[in-house]
Amino acid sequence: MNTEALFRQVGIRPEDYDDLHVTRLLDGFVVVSHGDVVKVAEPRLRYCPLMNLLYNDLDFSDPAQLKDIIAEATREKIREFGHFTDRRQIERADIAVPYGASEMMMYAMRKGALDCAVIACDGAGTVVCDRAEVVQGIGARMNGLFYTSPIPSVIERLEARGCCIPFADTAVIDQVGGIRKAAELGHRNIAVTINGYLGASLGEARKTEKDCGVCLTIIVVCATGAERNRIAEVRDHADMVWSCASAGIRELVGPASVVQVSTAIPVFAVTERGVHFLACYSSSGDIFAKLDLTKQYLIAGNARGTAMKMGKMNTFIAEADLPVRSKKEPRPLTD
Repeated sequence: MNTEALFRQVGIRPEDYDDLHVTRLLDGFVVVSHGDVVKVAEPRLRYCPLMNLLYNDLDFSDPAQLKDIIAEATREKIREFGHFTDRRQIERADIAVPYGASEMMMYAMRKGALDCAVIACDGAGTVVCDRAEVVQGIGARMNGLFYTSPIPSVIERLEARGCCIPFADTAVIDQVGGIRKAAELGHRNIAVTINGYLGASLGEARKTEKDCGVCLTIIVVCATGAERNRIAEVRDHADMVWSCASAGIRELVGPASVVQVSTAIPVFAVTERGVHFLACYSSSGDIFAKLDLTKQYLIAGNARGTAMKMGKMNTFIAEADLPVRSKKEPRPLTD
């Protein structure tokens, strides 16, 4: 799906807005303009464990009220973190989500496994960043970014912290272009986050890695709603995959993976590079060094294996046939 198809699905015309940002909660697109929610599309999920964790003061149990609750959750994030406004929080050093992508990138950068990350930020679009706390500040509470408009003060503050905003005039999200820019800046160990539902071609990202002579860790996020052919592309090219509410990711990517982290919203390390990236999030690096990469492993609180720590979470690792499913997975409204 390109942005034009996204606008048709959401039912908006970008030319009607001089400030426009599109995010998503409970698989319902949310349109934000000038710091407020102006439209919420019909949600397609009735339960998400991450939403319950992050917005525990909101009641998502009544399907009839979901659009109003999604709007309030988005406004809460705008109030607290300044998302989609010139107050946007861009630095953070603590863990917001136990197994979040930005948390893992922050740890990998702190340990020297990554030179930089190519990520997306509302108000700036593609960002090339070599500061761990800025990577976390941008990504800690981002549910998914599908479109954004430039916010000059956000771009200026990011640039003041050493970030490169390669498409500052338009704030376009072009992760392949971001990879090229990161390579031009001399970075060699690069992570890139790519939207699993509406994002760059993973095959093109791999080709760019080869053309630029860099080592690229491809991290797929926001995969809810991805079609089967896109999921196959994820399986074939990604190193790390956040499954979100995608049953197809669990079914196709899970069996091809080496490690699964958590069961409610599984995170899959698909490749050896993904396993090394994941190991940076652990204080038990010796355990990862001893893994047999021809086998599969589950990291979870109920894994009944070897005790270990991931981020600040005490957990366990054990051999398992992947994927391991859970009754606490996100559930669609049609259930």
